[in-house]
Amino acid sequence: MSESSADDVEARYYETADERVVRFSREGQTAAIAQNVDGYAMLKVRPTGDSAELERYYGFDMALDHAAELLGVSAHELPVPDDASDMGM
Repeated sequence: MSESSADDVEARYYETADERVVRFSREGQTAAIAQNVDGYAMLKVRPTGDSAELERYYGFDMALDHAAELLGVSAHELPVPDDASDMGM
């Protein structure tokens, strides 16, 4: 698990038995990006780390854009923990 923050956005990267997840939070709102533990599947954007997916993306940049939109910030404001920097296909 690793964490990072910038301005009022916090990020937490963690792994489950099946997935790699980076969860962002801001002012009580959350958005998560998940990928299988093998790192080759499409990224799933979710409102929370374990909720149903809203959309799937091949690229991390597009998934970050969607997560940022859910939080009401721009993608460059999301602090990406180092462990999550290689997510995407």
